[in-house]
Amino acid sequence: MRLRLLLLALGAFAVGTDTMVMAGLLGDIAADLDISVPAAGQLVTVFALGYAVLAPPLAALTARWPRRRLLLTALTVFTLGNALSALAPTYPLLLATRVLAAAGAALYTPAASAAAASIAPPERRGRALATVMGGMTVATALGVPLGTYIGDADWRLTMWLVVVLGAVALAGLAVLLRGIPAPAAAPGLRERLVPLRDRRVLSGIGTTFLFFLAVQSVYIFLATAVRPATGGDASRLTLVMFVAGLASVAGSWLGGRAVDRLGVRTVMVTGAAMTTAGFLALPWLSLTLAGALVYVLVVQLFAWAVAVSLSHRMASLAPADAPLLLSLNSSALYLGMAAGGGAGSVAVGLLGPRWFPLASAVIALLALASAVVTTRRRATAAVATAVPEGASDGASALRPRTEPQHQSPARL
Repeated sequence: MRLRLLLLALGAFAVGTDTMVMAGLLGDIAADLDISVPAAGQLVTVFALGYAVLAPPLAALTARWPRRRLLLTALTVFTLGNALSALAPTYPLLLATRVLAAAGAALYTPAASAAAASIAPPERRGRALATVMGGMTVATALGVPLGTYIGDADWRLTMWLVVVLGAVALAGLAVLLRGIPAPAAAPGLRERLVPLRDRRVLSGIGTTFLFFLAVQSVYIFLATAVRPATGGDASRLTLVMFVAGLASVAGSWLGGRAVDRLGVRTVMVTGAAMTTAGFLALPWLSLTLAGALVYVLVVQLFAWAVAVSLSHRMASLAPADAPLLLSLNSSALYLGMAAGGGAGSVAVGLLGPRWFPLASAVIALLALASAVVTTRRRATAAVATAVPEGASDGASALRPRTEPQHQSPARL
């Protein structure tokens, strides 16, 4: 079982590297294809938007596929998309290949989590899921810096690195991943969108979208933002990306424990406030390497702690519908990433490479305000209503309401 989980995690590592590594390659891609850096940033936008838009319909279309067939198909599409990216001679063709890679990633990530849960005994499912999803977070600490360093010689080599990772995971799973239970009946696309009728769900995914719009508007163009500190040196930029990745992993790990101890609202509000402060300080911190390292350490740490709190908040709205709610939250995150590419390029054009993070500070303030207002409403409702013992805020909470319903107290 352990080897199969590691192969699933390797696939997730490849997806995570592919998702985030473009931030360190934009200058090289722009120079090679004779386009501007903001135009190169749209490669991140296209990938993230493709992931967010394609994930729900692809999940519905393949819901009854055997999991092994689904995983192998997803990795084949993902690996092929990256191979074509490495070979793409023009910018339009490169954009098209990013959509293909995104389709494979959108299929693979949820399927890998489902496979991990199915092959592990009940008492080890949490650790199995953590192993697979750990591939995504470790990618920010290892895959992205490594891809950035390799890409300094030729950005296409980084694409080939992702191809190799995907191909190894594909070959290993083709041989070893057998005997996975058939998936149970899964909801169709219409059922997956039913939770959007609930205002609490809309406010939750709205906060997620705004927050990651702010974060990704800077992260996608991080090489541009910290260029005064790095001087265009690949080793310095790799160090910045490495520290950013380590901070992301630490933020995810510490964020989960902070939510359990301090509550969702405290982590969400504190983290959003610290992230906003980081954006405001970046124009000055970016002047030195030490300042740039402080920025990525603080912002990535708190941003990924907020990401955990946002997911926890969505799942707690209706535990019985947690998979659907988390998939919607994931789509909102990727939509924020997609919009971040466009918003960041506009901000760079209007405010310049030093001051553009101030636009993200404004967006982050909006996300902070949304978090404060919507979580306060929920806390007030929980205190104001008494819930009979054994009452549940499960799947019925997301159905159209014909009479007032109580909300179960949630730790905020």
